[in-house]
Amino acid sequence: MTGAGDGLLEALTFRAGYNTGVVMAGAAALGAAAGGVGAFLLLRARAMAVDAVGHATLPGVVLAFIAAGVLGAEGRALPVLLAGAALTGILGMMAVEALTRSTRLAPDAAIAIALSVFYAVGIVLLSWVQTLPAGSQGGLESFILGQAAALSAAEAAGLGIAALLALGLLLALFRPLGLLCFDEEHARAGGWPAARLDAALLGLGVLVTVLGLQTVGLVLVVALLILPAVAARFWSERLAGIFWLSIGFGAGGAFLGAGASSVWSRAPTGASIVLALGLLFVASLLAAPRRGIVAEVLRRGTAGWRLRAARALQAGRSYPGAALLGWRRNGRLTARGAAAVARLALWDRCLVEAPEALPTGLAWGIDPLPPEALALLGERGP
Repeated sequence: MTGAGDGLLEALTFRAGYNTGVVMAGAAALGAAAGGVGAFLLLRARAMAVDAVGHATLPGVVLAFIAAGVLGAEGRALPVLLAGAALTGILGMMAVEALTRSTRLAPDAAIAIALSVFYAVGIVLLSWVQTLPAGSQGGLESFILGQAAALSAAEAAGLGIAALLALGLLLALFRPLGLLCFDEEHARAGGWPAARLDAALLGLGVLVTVLGLQTVGLVLVVALLILPAVAARFWSERLAGIFWLSIGFGAGGAFLGAGASSVWSRAPTGASIVLALGLLFVASLLAAPRRGIVAEVLRRGTAGWRLRAARALQAGRSYPGAALLGWRRNGRLTARGAAAVARLALWDRCLVEAPEALPTGLAWGIDPLPPEALALLGERGP
């Protein structure tokens, strides 16, 4: 185990060889691009559409391999295989859009149909290629779970550069895509072509999906796009914060997972990267200061105690621990204590005068009332 740990440390510090270092750097670039695109896909509720694209790429990979062989070209050339993957990936996305618009199928049903049909076609083609006189799938099975070790340094560098270019295009579209995600009507009113922006976002999703096939695999590529964004959502409520954190999480998880896969050769690259991203997600779920489970448990655990202290101060009584909260000093209310009593009084007024405006998900009498509730009370808050 110590030897494996030393090997991982060597890989993470770029001492495991030139090819390994380039592959890990390329994976990190891919993770950064996937995290950035995934942040907008998550906010736009397009996560499962990307999963359909990922599964739809398999028949394209196999068909490109077959076509290249018929034409006398090198069927295992990565650009050839990725071109075929992009073609059927776009067809898969178009199939989802067509099923959604021209039938009464719900979007999730359309995605499930496209995903299963395209993937089934790919598996049949993959099995048929294995029976050909050449007797080889040409390593095509690596596109299912990913195998970064099969990449040459030149291929890894090319994928990394393409991923960074996709990230650059995303940065150029940052403002209009942000408007599209949060207020589509406002974006349309401002003259932004919402349909084209949506198509551009999905196109970037297709591009990152295709670039991630050899590294992560078509089964798990959706996790590379969505896990960093979901983890980032725990740490920030602002688009810029979610976007940059998602990029950082995607790059870090892909770099760590690719390094682990280079050390443990039996561990598929895609699964290793997703496990690393899963660890980041779990850490965010537990430790995020505002949305994490630990913070929520602490907040709820102290809410009752704080409410009882505010009630006691409201009635002019002392309460054990009020001094620890900074609400009472030398037998008198502090400014913080007066603010706590005023907040509680506003909650009581809201219950009587505007019960329909009482917010959910907030600690009763402790958290500030939202602006819309204060407006009904004719207050600006304490």
